[in-house]
Amino acid sequence: MICAVYKSSRKADTYLFLPKRDDFSKVPAPLMEVFGTPIFVMLLPMTKVKQLGQSDLEKVKAELTEKGFYLQLPPPTEDLLKTHRRELGLDDES
Repeated sequence: MICAVYKSSRKADTYLFLPKRDDFSKVPAPLMEVFGTPIFVMLLPMTKVKQLGQSDLEKVKAELTEKGFYLQLPPPTEDLLKTHRRELGLDDES
């Protein structure tokens, strides 16, 4: 299985995986509106890949088969002040 990877022109670190290059027919229109103009990144041979950077390989394969696409979102940003206050045992309410 080979998939095409596109990055979003509007959302940083957001990628769309498709089972066929330039075939966005299975991607919902509202998602495409938010995603913006897809920027082709690469063709990825899924059979040769053992691990993906931020996504579970088996989940990507399953969603490509079931939904016809996989959307990789960036990891949530960490609120360092909140984490620090929690580690110190300070109350979050100010």
